[in-house]
This record gives sequence, C-alpha cells and structure tokens, in this order.
Amino acid sequence: MKRALVLFLTLFLVACGQGIEPNMSREVNDFSFTAQDGTTRSSQDLKGKWWIADFIFTNCKTVCLPMTANMAKLQDEASKQNLPVEFISFSVDPSFDTPEILKAYGERYDANFSNWSFLTGYDFETIKELSVKSFASLLDAPPQGSDQVTHGTSFFLVNPEGKVIKRYSGIDAKEMDVILEDLKKVL
Repeated sequence: MKRALVLFLTLFLVACGQGIEPNMSREVNDFSFTAQDGTTRSSQDLKGKWWIADFIFTNCKTVCLPMTANMAKLQDEASKQNLPVEFISFSVDPSFDTPEILKAYGERYDANFSNWSFLTGYDFETIKELSVKSFASLLDAPPQGSDQVTHGTSFFLVNPEGKVIKRYSGIDAKEMDVILEDLKKVL
C-alpha cells in the first residue's frame, strides 16, 4: 500500500509539473485585456504555451523596479537559450497605466514585445479578482492619500493548460536561475 501511494504521488507530480516540483495548482480565470500596443491579449491566446506572469504598475516606487528588471533578465536569458515562453505583466493600476504608458515602461527595460505583454484595460476590481482567485496573490488599493498599490511580488509559472503550477520570488535575482532551470525541464 505504501509503495503504491509513493508511486502514485511520484507519477502525479511528474505529470502535473512536467518534471519540476510544483508548489501551486490553480486555474487561471479567463481574461481578455489590452496590451501595450492596443491589441487584445487573452487567456485563450496563451493556451498551449508556457508563460510567466507578474503583477506590477509603472509608477511604483519600490518592488516593481527589481521585479521588472528581473523579468527583463529572464526574458533575455530565455531568448539566449531558445526557450519558447511568454511573459505577461498585469498592471495593478489600470486607471493610470494606459497602453502607451505600459509601452514606454517596457521600452525602458528593453522588453521584447513579441513575447512580453504588458496588460491593462480593466478596472481595479477585475485585476484584484484575477490576482487573488487565480494566482493567490495579495492585491489592495492604495491607502488614502497614496498612489502606491499593495501587491504581491511573485512570478508565476503557468502551464499550457492554463494552470498556475509554481510561484517564485520576483524580487530575488537568484530565483531567475531557478525559473530558467524549471523552464528547461518543461520545454
């Protein structure tokens, strides 16, 4: 009985994580938002692809700067290693972050927009629901008198079926190597 359970769990983890050790299992709710170039990007566009997601905003004064720098590094390294992965940065300040502002922000980090989309075009409650329900990531509106949104600092690996399977620190530069190793295992 014990052997059967160990075998089942091993097969389950391999099947779910495609060779990596998952630490999450959450379905991403359907979405259809506006990208930095004004086009629509949806969860359906990402079906069949591996992708990395994060939650940022362009006038952030703290954690978004290292997060976006780390995502840029990750995109660059994934490109060098021919890893076909998409990058999605959801704005948590959609009333400020227009497509034009997001495009300029991405350009400051040398984002390659062919596989990195910065999304907006929704209200705060919509992105809060997506962040909390799909990614189990905190998101609160700015406190009175502030424009700084409180949000999680994780990066999330989403599988081709649209399930979040792993969370990583988005502010720890060393985690980018862990993400790259995981991507090599699944791609």
